[in-house]
Amino acid sequence: MSQIDVNNLLSQMRQLSSQLKPNTEQAIGAAPAQTDFSTLLKQSIGSVAEAQTQAGQLAAGFERGDAGADLGRTMVAINKADLSLNTLTQVRNKLVDAYNNIMNMSI
Repeated sequence: MSQIDVNNLLSQMRQLSSQLKPNTEQAIGAAPAQTDFSTLLKQSIGSVAEAQTQAGQLAAGFERGDAGADLGRTMVAINKADLSLNTLTQVRNKLVDAYNNIMNMSI
């Protein structure tokens, strides 16, 4: 087994870190786009609604017997929509719990 020179490794890590810092500062300075929580929540709800709509359309097409309807693709879309809805529901539950905890705090 070979021994690792810790000092050499640390100096390499510091060197790489110093090389990356100017690039990240430029990237941050160039794009000051900050997204707030409400925007992310709206986008999440929109993507869940879109997944639900797409799954419904694929299921309806399969039930009608459309030429391009595929059972595998339909089932995957339905499972994705179900998973995204369950995830959104869990996030909502956590938000409600956090809100209740904050409201019950004594000042």
